[in-house]
Amino acid sequence: MGADRRGGARPRPGRAVAYAALGTVLLSGCASMPDSGDLRNVESTPRQDTGVRVFAMPPAEGAGPAEIMQGFLEALTSDDPAYDTARKYLTSAAAHNWRPERSTTVLANGPSIEPDCRPGTGSEPTSSVTCVLAGSRVATVDSQQAYEPVGGSYRKKVHLTRDPKNGQWRIDALPDGVVMGKSDFQRNYTSVDKYYFASDTTVGSTRDPVAVADPVFVRSKVDPMTQMVRSLLSGPTRWLGPVVRSSFPTGTALQKDVSGLAPDDQNKLTVPLNLKGAEVTATKCTEMATQLLFTLRNLAPTLESVELQGVGGHRLCDLNEERAEVTAWRGSAKSPENLYYLDGKHRLVRMPTGSTTTSAVPVPGPLGEGGKALESVAVSRDEHSAAGVGGQGRSLYVTSLASGGSLGQALVSSQGATLDDRLTTPSWDARGDLWVADRDSRRSRLYVLEQGVAKPEEVAVPDLPGRIRDARVAADGVRIALVVEKAGKQSLLIGRIQHDDGTGQGTSVVELRSAAPDLEQVSALSWAGDSRLLVVGREQGGVLQLRYVQVDGSTLDGPAPGALTGVKSIAASEDERVPLVACSEDGIVRLPSGSQWQKVDKDGTAPVYPG
Repeated sequence: MGADRRGGARPRPGRAVAYAALGTVLLSGCASMPDSGDLRNVESTPRQDTGVRVFAMPPAEGAGPAEIMQGFLEALTSDDPAYDTARKYLTSAAAHNWRPERSTTVLANGPSIEPDCRPGTGSEPTSSVTCVLAGSRVATVDSQQAYEPVGGSYRKKVHLTRDPKNGQWRIDALPDGVVMGKSDFQRNYTSVDKYYFASDTTVGSTRDPVAVADPVFVRSKVDPMTQMVRSLLSGPTRWLGPVVRSSFPTGTALQKDVSGLAPDDQNKLTVPLNLKGAEVTATKCTEMATQLLFTLRNLAPTLESVELQGVGGHRLCDLNEERAEVTAWRGSAKSPENLYYLDGKHRLVRMPTGSTTTSAVPVPGPLGEGGKALESVAVSRDEHSAAGVGGQGRSLYVTSLASGGSLGQALVSSQGATLDDRLTTPSWDARGDLWVADRDSRRSRLYVLEQGVAKPEEVAVPDLPGRIRDARVAADGVRIALVVEKAGKQSLLIGRIQHDDGTGQGTSVVELRSAAPDLEQVSALSWAGDSRLLVVGREQGGVLQLRYVQVDGSTLDGPAPGALTGVKSIAASEDERVPLVACSEDGIVRLPSGSQWQKVDKDGTAPVYPG
């Protein structure tokens, strides 16, 4: 439990009006007031200054219940690793039983304390008082560090008692977990992707495993690298768990008392595990090291290699970044060779991703050389095949991107009454399966075509809350983003893809969850990272704008793409270094890093990167 805080000129016990020294900020109402200098308000929540850590002060002598409550809430937003200072506001029994790691509840503006926390009110004796923490919920982070947007009100009782021996007030009953305001949460926590492997997906002739990002939140200034190693070893979050695997043997953990993990001056990280050499094969050890390297580069971008050590300091294996990228397939590590879009004649054209010119050429094969007018396209991730939607959105074709190929018969057809009621833009996953949705208002359906050539299989979406308006499969093939419309409003949902496990149930998309709970309209989307999407959306009462969203529904730090009007479609790559591309009122435009939107083709439409 904690609070958003606004400091004032007058210090009070439990309020944050302290000083910063050597990278440390103390939260205290006990600091002395300076006798010279300007008098001004102090923000107790520091800005995101690198290296600044915030620590709370223990309860002041003789502090009343309200001051104890406020001080406790302040202590929960500090960078105290084990909440030792926060426990000093509790009785010894409560401090022993309280479990802050159970959950974090995020409130819009921090918890308010109701009523005034004054003893002797109501039926309670003067030696005890019950207070209520209240607020509007934004999200929760569970014991696995997984984020979930939630709404509604928050109300929890906290009981305080006065020690008859020393007269000091302390909290003796409180809920497990912590609660804090949104701004404190953003200061205290950071989102990190940990990586596992898709259970039933491999790519290429060597059948490389496919890496899947599993975003979690860790306390950003409390030994985050060690936290992330422990989180990775503990296994995937409950939502992702059914479709991924870990190469770490069950029971794998860091050796006793390990903390402060950090790369050395050679950008190498050594990770001591409780394993013996005989417990892991060379292949499994390489996969374990790959998971660690992919995960920890989120926190240390300069990390170049990891070494796994077993019991007694025995070296299990080591791995550098180059070997990790060939050990497992990962969307964000695969930069596309070309950008594709439809020219003024509705033919498929392409241009090199890194090209500084704006000239595109027709692709080989019937989609670029034939006479079929297309509405949308998708290019396979190996850039050998393409799927095109033609016939005013009625028909899906799949063909080779090679001269002399045949278009063949439509593999999926829609009977929708209008273009907006017919087939969506298709998309490919890493295993080579093709996904497309039929927006027919009488019955919207989602299809998958194995390897892009098999008979279309209708995908079950048992909890679908409306009509599918758009669909984009993730590179890893285990997650899919759906735009679903109901009562004129659209929501962006992420579903988990589960394939037939021998039960005859076929492929399904289950456990839909919101990725952008504040948007009521989503008109375009594209995957833009291993756990991130780029969307064109509008909040209630707002205007359409480009923004990034995280698959777990959390708010991303950093700026949104540059403003662009009249956006009809967008294209981004999982490799974040590749320019964003959009179809706007100026035709095809692109946004290179650090630059402004540039015109590419005033007559072009439907831009896509492979996928």
